[in-house]
Amino acid sequence: MEEAAAHNGSAAGTGTGTGVGAGSPAAARPPATPEGMALAYGSLVLMALLPIFFGALRSVSCAKSKNSSEMPETITSRDAARFPIVASCTLLGLYLFFKIFSQEYINLLLSMYFFVLGILALSHTISPMMNRFFPANFPNKQYQLLFTQGSGESKEEIVNYEFDTKDLVCLALSSVVGVWYLLRKHWIANNLFGLAFSLNGVELLHLNNVSTGCILLGGLFIYDVFWVFGTNVMVTVAKSFEAPIKLVFPQDLLEKGLEADNFAMLGLGDIVIPGIFIALLLRFDISLKKNTHTYFYTSFVAYIFGLGLTIFIMHIFKHAQPALLYLVPACIGFPLLVALAKGEVTEMFSYESSAEILPHTPRLTHFPTVSGSPASLADSMQQKLSCPRRRRQQSPSAM
Repeated sequence: MEEAAAHNGSAAGTGTGTGVGAGSPAAARPPATPEGMALAYGSLVLMALLPIFFGALRSVSCAKSKNSSEMPETITSRDAARFPIVASCTLLGLYLFFKIFSQEYINLLLSMYFFVLGILALSHTISPMMNRFFPANFPNKQYQLLFTQGSGESKEEIVNYEFDTKDLVCLALSSVVGVWYLLRKHWIANNLFGLAFSLNGVELLHLNNVSTGCILLGGLFIYDVFWVFGTNVMVTVAKSFEAPIKLVFPQDLLEKGLEADNFAMLGLGDIVIPGIFIALLLRFDISLKKNTHTYFYTSFVAYIFGLGLTIFIMHIFKHAQPALLYLVPACIGFPLLVALAKGEVTEMFSYESSAEILPHTPRLTHFPTVSGSPASLADSMQQKLSCPRRRRQQSPSAM
């Protein structure tokens, strides 16, 4: 998370990573009022909790789906160990790109990329909700987009996308938001895309066990601390990177309304990375068959505590803070203490999500490019969002 000033929501941000940073100098604009700051940070915390909570619930339905197109991507311990290294290389590569090439042209390409990906993510997010509003006699027709290569026995499917009229309606609504974001870069459109990216990330990216989660969070803990405290690379990229890779909320909303431009920000990495670990603990709770969600609620409360502590430390020391510095110990430590108290540490670390309810889950064979942001989820999500989906067969519990 970070506090920064921007015009139309395209400000400096920790978009390619995570963390908390100071905003623009006081001379540039009047300082935010206590009421405005409380509203902004309270709204950011609430927006962060929504995709984690609902994404975790949808991850359970996604995991139980027998449709291969609905299967999530599984992150193994090997993937988790490589994640911070790949993310660091990508972050440094972006830094060099912004130093060598024109920032304007790079952001134009990024805007077009996230325009397409954001529409797909938002359409996938709102589809289960929109299905409840369609009347029973809605003329819903099925369509299929199929591209193949070769012929005969050597024929290979390149694209096989099945959709229906309801999907087209959701896609059209999402496209309106996409055009709005592309033309105005408005903070509300930015948040709609950011929430969609976060929810899809928590739903579709699954850790195979708790040990993998600890490796991933521990590695990104070091990654976040190093790139925030050790260099100016993350800050430079964040200030240059214009994309819906953060949630924003204006601190001067009470004074300027929807045209406010002094934003508090929360990087999506601070949502998705802890979120996929929290979703894993929810699936672990279900595997215990005790009709309780103790570890899920414990980790959920731990996330709130860690995020609140991040905001508090930032305002006490008036210095940029890597949010995972506080979120990782809280999200791992709290559930572990509960497991110790209940004598279930062995069960926790022996639980295999892929073996328990994901017998045929494909392994994550390609890595996200930047940790914690939509760019980081692009490679792993794009295939899922473009795969055939029959959402009408989903259980209502998906939401």
